[in-house]
Amino acid sequence: MDPLPIRSLEFLGGLAAPGGWRPDPSLPEIAFAGRSNVGKSSLLNRLVRHKTLARVSKSPGRTREINFFRINDQFILVDLPGYGYARVSKEAKALWRPLIDGYFNTSPQLRGVVQLLDVRHDPTDDDLGMLGRLADIGVPTLIVVTKIDKLSPTRAAARVDALATMLSVDQDAIVPVSSETGEGRDELAEALVALLDQPAWRNLEPTT
Repeated sequence: MDPLPIRSLEFLGGLAAPGGWRPDPSLPEIAFAGRSNVGKSSLLNRLVRHKTLARVSKSPGRTREINFFRINDQFILVDLPGYGYARVSKEAKALWRPLIDGYFNTSPQLRGVVQLLDVRHDPTDDDLGMLGRLADIGVPTLIVVTKIDKLSPTRAAARVDALATMLSVDQDAIVPVSSETGEGRDELAEALVALLDQPAWRNLEPTT
């Protein structure tokens, strides 16, 4: 049984600058983050079983806004701009950090962030910076490793293990996926449903 059947989806719009328009934060939100060309758009399309929900481009760094999609009238899927692409202008890079930080700081319904990493590559400084930022603000973070179809099953499993070691997380905390074959889609969907069932982390009482 599909843990996340898609009954309806709607593109709501994009946040282009800090303090600009964004949807009313009345529904739970799940944000997706990752460096340019990590396969985020393809994965989002696979997740919601729609070929063109998120625009897939052969030119990394094309997503310049934070895009919001309403899924099943139940939650908002948030597509953050890809980071780390060298050819993007300095002006655009300078905007993205406050844009993303502004989103994190003004999203009371955020349930968690899905951080994408390419199975074939070690985490970049930008990846580690984003993970550090997420840890600093305390938002629940799910690590998803993309493009596992590019390696043999044995090699992919070894790389997932290596990434878990590099990031000091349990291998079971990483979800390997392939947008090409659909492998891992339901595991990711199940993890998202579990996050959505939790209260917004900012509303949790501190433990003593």
